[in-house]
Amino acid sequence: MDSNELQNLIGRKDIKVSEAMRRINKNSFGILFLVDSKDALISCITDGDIRRWLLSGGTMEGAALDAANHQPKYAKTIDEAKVLYHKRNYIAIPIIDESGIVIDVYTGGVGEHHKIRTPLNIPVVINAGGRGTRLDPFTRVLPKPLIPVGELPIIELIMQEYQSYSCNDFHIIVNYKRDLMKAYFADNERQYNITWHDEEKPLGTGGGLSLLRGRIEDTFFFANCDALLTANYEGMLEFHRKSRNVITMICACKNITIPYGVVDMGRNGVIKGMKEKPIISFLTNTGIYIVEPEVIDDVEDDVPMGFPDIVEIVRHKGKNVAVFPVSENDWMDMGQLPELEKMRMRLYGN
Repeated sequence: MDSNELQNLIGRKDIKVSEAMRRINKNSFGILFLVDSKDALISCITDGDIRRWLLSGGTMEGAALDAANHQPKYAKTIDEAKVLYHKRNYIAIPIIDESGIVIDVYTGGVGEHHKIRTPLNIPVVINAGGRGTRLDPFTRVLPKPLIPVGELPIIELIMQEYQSYSCNDFHIIVNYKRDLMKAYFADNERQYNITWHDEEKPLGTGGGLSLLRGRIEDTFFFANCDALLTANYEGMLEFHRKSRNVITMICACKNITIPYGVVDMGRNGVIKGMKEKPIISFLTNTGIYIVEPEVIDDVEDDVPMGFPDIVEIVRHKGKNVAVFPVSENDWMDMGQLPELEKMRMRLYGN
């Protein structure tokens, strides 16, 4: 590993959780090694550690050290690192010298190691009925789900991600240009198990679920057709079931840098404080959920509803609704043209 890649995997012990998340997103390995003032390894933090920290009540402004693992696995030779890495399916193994300084990191090597995905075998419902006005003028010709991102349309990329977890039972809610949608999949060389549900009028991001009443009896994934998630679906489902949630909302940890110096002003213009280019951290709804079939009973027939409104109905009934946080790097959104190009670059690199 070259020096630039190595530095992207190392952070100082006094950084905040938000900065650790930003660094983890940047290095794309899902981990950051924290070192002391002498550059010696003291802990590591992963996106999973950050998720557990947030679920336990921690904030993105907390100290990364408080959320970190203080007993990180490490090796003193590359051969020892390889044995550790492949023995327990670790993300990465740091290699340290006699002073505890990280001199290299073993990440498996290209083509050497592949994570095994556990079959989940639950239905997937995709809301694909919207007009996609934010992607105009493309959606004047094609429905949003069929807009290509590189070699495949977005909806097929989403479906293939679910298929990698053996989720092969698809229910697709359609409205705008639905005949084009059906024709595309009818001629598709790759066969998909799809049940189509036709909206006769726009029913919003949640109202179309009424069309599935009596047709789904199991826990299911519910997703908009403009977001691709590459996080750990097995971990999401395990959290949903252990927490006995009725709805689990998948949210991405977002960090936005304000490109200005921000001033906190008091009475009479007194400056109370200043921050140069502060980072604002928050959780944003990805439009992807894990849902129990009983939720469909809370959706009125033929009534337009946003799914967040359905979430509020379920919450006010006192049922369990919770957030599962994922890394910003795990979420790709193509709702607007700039994001569409970013998604293409991430998937294909050119």
